[in-house]
Amino acid sequence: MSEKNLQEIKVIREPPLAWVILSRPEKLNAISLRMLDELSSVLEELSTDKDIRVVLLKGNPEGRSFSAGVDISTFINLKPLDALYVSTRLQSVVNMLETFPKPVIAVIDGYALGGGFELALGCDFRIASNRAELGLPEIKLGLIPGGGGTQRLPRIVGEAKAKELIMFGERLKSEDALRIGLVNWITQPEKLDEEARKIAQRLAEAPPIALRTIKDVIRLTRHGPIEEGLAFEATSFASLFTTKDSVEGISAFLSKRKPNFTGE
Repeated sequence: MSEKNLQEIKVIREPPLAWVILSRPEKLNAISLRMLDELSSVLEELSTDKDIRVVLLKGNPEGRSFSAGVDISTFINLKPLDALYVSTRLQSVVNMLETFPKPVIAVIDGYALGGGFELALGCDFRIASNRAELGLPEIKLGLIPGGGGTQRLPRIVGEAKAKELIMFGERLKSEDALRIGLVNWITQPEKLDEEARKIAQRLAEAPPIALRTIKDVIRLTRHGPIEEGLAFEATSFASLFTTKDSVEGISAFLSKRKPNFTGE
């Protein structure tokens, strides 16, 4: 295990897992431009790290939050062009999470609000403690979400529910988030990291190329006609027969043993 400390991000590598920790505890782990730059750099580095198969994104526990959102102090006297930069910069990092070549799990304790919630929406899975609160409260500032919330939330919970959450700006308890499919699992706060690690370990044992293909097929076909999606699925399915992992998986199944996938 190794630890890397940047100014506002911490990285703990425990192969095959990596924990990426949003770390501004004095600000409820609120997002700054520096944090976005550091997060972008860390994700780029981990994307090519062959020892890492799953990334877990969480907040510094001392901050009592996953992330309370973009630091509101940056909004004071913010000019439209500067606001555009903040929005597109946050969007670009959330896009990195969504297109990351490995599974990403958001581990949510405390607040996941605004931009912090949007970071979680970019992840493949969300596990939350039963004291977590999630939401997009920008409407109460006379604003709308700027980090992709208006686009990703409807695709997860449906348009009507997304409008309700965004237009009223109310916080959602984790139990309600689980009920509408916004989070995948909830657990006790003291068990959160342990349960997240178990889920990540299961993903780490799966074939990496197939996992990446699943992410790509779902993401790239979700807006098109089903006929196009089925065709892309079929060609992607066929392409996996060129991998050593498919040979290993089939052989292990026939031999009734546990497969050892290498990502080749």
